[in-house]
Amino acid sequence: MSELQIDAVVFDVLGTLVDEPAGIRAGIRELAPSLDDPRIDQLLSLWQQHIDREQRRILDGDRPYLAGDALDREAARLVADAAGVDDPAAVAELALSARRLPPWPDTVAGLARLAERFPLIGLSNASRTALLGLNAHAGLRWHQALSAEDARTYKPDPAVYQLAVAVSGRPPERLLMVAAHAWDLRGARGLGLRTAYVARPVGDPPTSSDRFDLHADDLADLADRLGKA
Repeated sequence: MSELQIDAVVFDVLGTLVDEPAGIRAGIRELAPSLDDPRIDQLLSLWQQHIDREQRRILDGDRPYLAGDALDREAARLVADAAGVDDPAAVAELALSARRLPPWPDTVAGLARLAERFPLIGLSNASRTALLGLNAHAGLRWHQALSAEDARTYKPDPAVYQLAVAVSGRPPERLLMVAAHAWDLRGARGLGLRTAYVARPVGDPPTSSDRFDLHADDLADLADRLGKA
């Protein structure tokens, strides 16, 4: 741990600091209150699969860049069609549920504690506008919040992590990328950032071959571990 010297902490947002499935699930329930939980989960999966697939197509060059807000609107239309809802206003409201995601129980206090020692940078695939709404709704505390929209691509494209490097003015190895998604940490590590995996129920756990610098149960545990570094 003694070799871990960090000047700033970079956080993924969706899934790491906010419970994205819970927020989208609430939006679907509002769209069609008569749906039971299994059906809501099916529609949530439809939303998630669309976002994942279209971001991958953009990364692969199979589709021109489109900001996250537009992808959310596409996902909302797919879900509404599958639910038999054709009210444009209701579909638009469902799309906005991607900005009303609840924080995990430890998020707000954990960020406040870490902010006492480090500059904190949010780095999200959410659009600039969505990120503003997310930060306000969940009460996230940042010194800087960056959207992948500024790089016109999505993580794990190195250009997104480079945004944090450029803003911090520090070399990549002095930044710690924190995420609940192993794929995200692999992308950051590829650019030279240090990495910390935080366990979340909706994350992407590391494999046996992943070598991240820290593994934490939550943000309080992360702060404890950084305090000992």
